[in-house]
Amino acid sequence: MRIKFEEQLEQLNVMLIDMGALCEEAITYAVKAFNEGSDEMRQMTFDTDKVIDVREREIENLCLKLLLQQQPVARDLRLISSALKMISDMERIGDQAYDIAEITKTIEKNEDRVCEEHIALMAETAVEMVTGSVDSFVKRDTDLANLVISKDDRVDDLFIKVKDDLISMVTEDRSRGEYFVDILMIAKYLERISDHAVNIAEWVIFSVTGKHVEEE
Repeated sequence: MRIKFEEQLEQLNVMLIDMGALCEEAITYAVKAFNEGSDEMRQMTFDTDKVIDVREREIENLCLKLLLQQQPVARDLRLISSALKMISDMERIGDQAYDIAEITKTIEKNEDRVCEEHIALMAETAVEMVTGSVDSFVKRDTDLANLVISKDDRVDDLFIKVKDDLISMVTEDRSRGEYFVDILMIAKYLERISDHAVNIAEWVIFSVTGKHVEEE
């Protein structure tokens, strides 16, 4: 019975890695849709978000099967409950990548991309955080989870830079106010994505230690 349980836990790991990779792809496609004004990248984001939703349901079903058909001990229960929380955050990451791509519909292809460098760095860091948080779960590595959490400050700092730059720009050219708001929203969604990666990392720490980060 335990061998079957371990096999299903390994299947859970594989499915989480796959869902994490899809989240990374969704973020990358969405930012490319912004940078390039690409309809193809926008549609790729939308399609990937749909697959993420499917993966969430598949992992939910597996977790419920593990809870109902097996007899998990306390540590296993923490792991499974943490996985359920994690996929909720990953589903939200897919939604926010979708939201970024949706915003790009209103941005003209010939419009110069302000704050492009900061946005690119935010996206790069967010992808690193998503990858690291899922890896930390699979490896049961709390040090890696804490490294993910520490990177959130970098994304927050970049968001503040984008906001400050946009405030300066809008005072100089109010006619582009709507466009500047679009850029701010894209940065905000990337900041939220990093927050979800932090949530995932915190659930990893709970699954390993039995303690919430606040308690530590």
